[in-house]
Amino acid sequence: MRIFSLFLTLLLLPMVARAQQTAKPVLHGRHWVAITGKPLGATAGAAVFMKGGNAVDAACAMLAATATMWDVLGWGGETQALIYNPHTGKVIGVNALGVAPTGATAAFFKEKEMKYPPEYGPLAAVTPGTPGGLMVMLAEYGTLSLREVLEPAMQMAEGYPIEAQTADQIERQKERIKEWKYAPGVFLPHLGQEREAPYPGEIFRQPDLLGTLQKLVEAEAAALAEGKSRKEAIYAAYDRFYRGDIARELVRAVQEEGGLLTMEDLDRWQVRLEEPVMTTYKGIEVYKLTTWTQGPVMLQMLNMLENFDLQALGYNSARYIHLLYQVMNRAFADRDFYYGDPYFPPEEPLEGLLSKEYAKARIRDIDWEKNDPDVRPGDPYPFQGGTNPYLEYLEQWTAVTPRRQDEAGFEAGFYAGTTSIQAADAEGWVVSVTPSGAWIPAVIAGKTGIGLSQRMQSFVLDPAENPFNVVEPGKRPRVTLTPGLALRDGKPFLSFAVQGGDSQDQNLLQFFLNVVEFGMNVQEAVEAANINSFQLRSSFGEHESRPGRLLIQEATPPWVRKALREMGYELRTDERTSGPINAIYFDREHGTFWGGSSHHGEDYGIAW
Repeated sequence: MRIFSLFLTLLLLPMVARAQQTAKPVLHGRHWVAITGKPLGATAGAAVFMKGGNAVDAACAMLAATATMWDVLGWGGETQALIYNPHTGKVIGVNALGVAPTGATAAFFKEKEMKYPPEYGPLAAVTPGTPGGLMVMLAEYGTLSLREVLEPAMQMAEGYPIEAQTADQIERQKERIKEWKYAPGVFLPHLGQEREAPYPGEIFRQPDLLGTLQKLVEAEAAALAEGKSRKEAIYAAYDRFYRGDIARELVRAVQEEGGLLTMEDLDRWQVRLEEPVMTTYKGIEVYKLTTWTQGPVMLQMLNMLENFDLQALGYNSARYIHLLYQVMNRAFADRDFYYGDPYFPPEEPLEGLLSKEYAKARIRDIDWEKNDPDVRPGDPYPFQGGTNPYLEYLEQWTAVTPRRQDEAGFEAGFYAGTTSIQAADAEGWVVSVTPSGAWIPAVIAGKTGIGLSQRMQSFVLDPAENPFNVVEPGKRPRVTLTPGLALRDGKPFLSFAVQGGDSQDQNLLQFFLNVVEFGMNVQEAVEAANINSFQLRSSFGEHESRPGRLLIQEATPPWVRKALREMGYELRTDERTSGPINAIYFDREHGTFWGGSSHHGEDYGIAW
């Protein structure tokens, strides 16, 4: 009998291997899908779906939960989203990025002998965007009350078992946390002991944050009691955060710590619902947020790659990797010089940047034999019938930057921050979110329990670096945060996002090509081996670059490595290079969802 059982096991092993080729299974759903950066965050989305909420409600619940869990973001960070509205067939952009406060000028930081705004501390903070983004999305496109959507986060603020990743990050950053007045009271429950951070699995409590969330739902309840509509009641909570007692305590505490935020900054800031940018790739419409993010780089890269037979090059062959690297460097050089807040002058040359003819011009000088370590921004102005006013700066520009940070600090900054959220429902709503900011270590704004953003560091002070992204009060920094949505025949085809700083659109590009060009299912595509270029200028810290540095998956064959080295690449390897990407594929034939969540980190999904 034992011999028969062994024989049967050996017989079935190949069938099992064929059935499960990925570390995680595909998520199959008929009614809804909820995916985000932590298992408990996905559970919050599932709970709201089970209450009868739509995908926007669930996305907002996941956003609130992950911000409460400090999943590489906090409540004072920023939120950017794409929403597909099935009733209009349109994709909506949600711009909930904070702005530079009063007094935050290039001269101010130069007087402090800074080359860029700081990475940490009160002077790194833009106005909080996530609370406003959540409430506007919910009011305009959700169905549930703010209380219902915030309930999971409020339970977590009351106390939840903290996971090792966050607990250990707090312990590593405890000395910096102690530099600020209110942060130790939130993050270091064992102050004075050998380990001052929470232990993995310990109940982590945030009473001040809970009090702030309670104030929001109290404001909503009071408005409803006065006969206000659901939407008006949510906006009453918005007003309490940005104009009421929460705002006053937040501003008081920031100024006490040495920051610049004012009540006027919070009052004037607003969430913008805007039209995203789009290009087509072989008939597929791909949508991204505009130049206040790095999102258009993916569209530029697709425009360039559409001119090549990628399948003929072969998935992750030396020539395929080389092509991706060269295309990435051209798009990111344009990002580093031309992208900025479109609501401030000068106007970004977006029409030219996204021109198919400009893409063809950018690829003409690719050297197929070796890497070009000094790829520069192009000139998109002639492709929109204009003349470039910054030719003098272009001549000075170089991809090679002085090295100031150690290698560990550079690569940590390169991948800094962010989680991602994906939600879809049977009615047709789709939400793709990349929230970030206020990651650990964060300044805590007094008794609000709100951690402040560190996004000021993504500005520049010298217009020769990027004339569109020089810091200015009321202006948004150009961020890395970049959700994606793709439509085929006018209907959702893919929804995708990833965490990881400057690597985001590099990984999302390859995910998209994995599905469209190489026939992978959504889970295979989010786990597949990706490459990363470090030749672009980092959006963090000292804004450094590493021309020729290339990350590859450690299983890359030796003959591919040899060929890449001969092309001049400095190779870095890692066991997992996939993202972590979260995504949804829409199966029109069967009317179902396929959810994918990379095995790179702690990202997790639930479907029904």
